[in-house]
This record gives sequence, structure tokens and C-alpha cells, in this order.
Amino acid sequence: MAAKKKKKTVRRKKVSKKRVVKKITRKKVVKKVIKKSVKKARKAAPRVKKVEGKVIGKVTHYFPHVNAGVIKLKAPLAVGDTIKIKGHTTDLTQTITSMQIDRVPITQGKKGDEIGLLVDARVRGNDIVYKV
Repeated sequence: MAAKKKKKTVRRKKVSKKRVVKKITRKKVVKKVIKKSVKKARKAAPRVKKVEGKVIGKVTHYFPHVNAGVIKLKAPLAVGDTIKIKGHTTDLTQTITSMQIDRVPITQGKKGDEIGLLVDARVRGNDIVYKV
């Protein structure tokens, strides 16, 4: 016959009832405080304003020495249109005066084009471009 294996017994530390009760009550108190602060934060949080206009592209690059940004277009854009460039630290509204593709001046850009655009202030990658 096969030899029977002995089961290993694990010794557990005894915990006093007072210690367990204190831990449980602390958790309950913490949960209540968190719930109240979340409710206050929701009430006090300001509403985020949507930028008026249609999303027409995203900034992919910026050339500081010529103040030009590269924009990947999602919608058509023409010289004379007013755009708003909005990002984490960027908030710029301007009228388009100059656009280029591969250093060739153009008057209109279509969906899918990557255009160079003369900008009035610094823009950053992933800034969103809106047509106002």
C-alpha cells in the first residue's frame, strides 16, 4: 500500500477581537469620508466649455525659426479662413495668411493633406485645430 502523506498544518497568529473591530471601523470611516468628498467635488467641478467650431485637423510639428506649424487635415481648409488652435498650453485664434505643401504655396488644402501653416504664436504637437 502507498504511504499516506501527512497534511501540513499552518499556524495562524491569533488576533484579538479589539484589533479586528478597530480595523473594520477605520475602513468604514474612511469610506464614508471619501464618499462625501467625491459628492462635494462633483458639485463644485466647473463645466468644461466646448470649443465652438468644427475639428479640421491636428498639429504634428512646429518649426520655431520660421513660426510655422505642420497640420494634418481632416477637412478642407483655405486661405482667409479663421482657425482656433487649442491644446494643453495653447489657445490661439488667427486668420490663415499663408499655406504650403512641400514649400509650394497653395490656396486650399483638402482632407488628408499635411500643410505648412504660418502661425502667430508657438503651437505644439497634438494641438487640435478648429475652423471658427
